Amino acid sequence: MKFRPCIDIHNGQVKQIVGGTLCDKNNYARENFVSRQDGSYYGRLYKSYGLAGGHIILLNPSGSEYYKADCEQAFGALKEFEGGLQIGGGITDQNAGGFLDKGASHVIVTSFVFKDGVINFDNLNRLVKAVGKSRLVLDLSCRRKGDDYYIVTDRWQKYTNTILDEKSIDMLSGYCSEFLVHAVDAEGKAGGIEKDVAALLSKACEIPVTYAGGISSFEDIELLNTIGSGRIDFTVGSALDIFGGKLKFEEVALYGGTVSDL
Repeated sequence: MKFRPCIDIHNGQVKQIVGGTLCDKNNYARENFVSRQDGSYYGRLYKSYGLAGGHIILLNPSGSEYYKADCEQAFGALKEFEGGLQIGGGITDQNAGGFLDKGASHVIVTSFVFKDGVINFDNLNRLVKAVGKSRLVLDLSCRRKGDDYYIVTDRWQKYTNTILDEKSIDMLSGYCSEFLVHAVDAEGKAGGIEKDVAALLSKACEIPVTYAGGISSFEDIELLNTIGSGRIDFTVGSALDIFGGKLKFEEVALYGGTVSDL
């Protein structure tokens, strides 16, 4: 179990938001924290602790007037920690290579693959051809609807018709090297993990997977470690002191890649 740090960028600033409030209209999101530091600062910080494998998420759509500013923040982070960070947000087969050239280790993709509510296998195959399975991460972020969790897309605003379950996870694992899964209903609320999502990931994922959503304490990390049998990596956002929370970044980071001794 590894700590995977994050850099979320919205409207040209590093910030933490409440996941379910993100809206393309007026580039709105309810904010937990807006950093005075830029992307370069966080890239340097994560590199100094050797925290490879973290992710940058560009939260504005590619058509937004803020997307260029988001990318500039991201490029600063990638320059500081070349090969140490993944990036997602507006990724297609056409621009994925450019982000890798800027220093990203992997590209993270949701909306280009889960397009118009369904899995677009033509787009998925074009991505694999463009960057290779080994450098592709699929974002399977999900929200509950009824008794099931559905993969959501377009900045977590739209449900797809794809249920996140053992069958879909097994099928999609053939196209990528990792999964990133935000439990969106818990994201940004620091109210504890979505235990059902964690249990599913532990049972179904045969490739590396990173869980995000709701972690606010070491007790939450311990619970995820127990449910996941040490196989699920994790990220923490709003709860960290570097993002305005109470959980000390250094105490998490100093585990140096494993929290199995918690």
